[in-house]
Amino acid sequence: MNIGLKPVDERVLIEPMEEQERKVGGIIIPDTVKERPQMGTVVALGDDVPKKEGGKKLSEVISVGDKVIYAKYGGTEIKHGDKEYLIVSRNDILAVVKE
Repeated sequence: MNIGLKPVDERVLIEPMEEQERKVGGIIIPDTVKERPQMGTVVALGDDVPKKEGGKKLSEVISVGDKVIYAKYGGTEIKHGDKEYLIVSRNDILAVVKE
């Protein structure tokens, strides 16, 4: 998938997953109270360099299409076209979800 955005350095472009609408006791929680999502799909990778000397390259850890969990308040939100994305540092990715 090429959307015309490529992160630089060791950053990753993520499309956050929509949080399911929650109801508490039959009351719908408004968007302003909902928590920021922490899971998304990797859309693009930045430079493929090892994290540290002897460490794994970015592409050895994650790849485009992977579902990842990222730090709650990490990254920068951007809007491109009609979609919202998040650019996070490699260090803000906490886990790859294996299904």
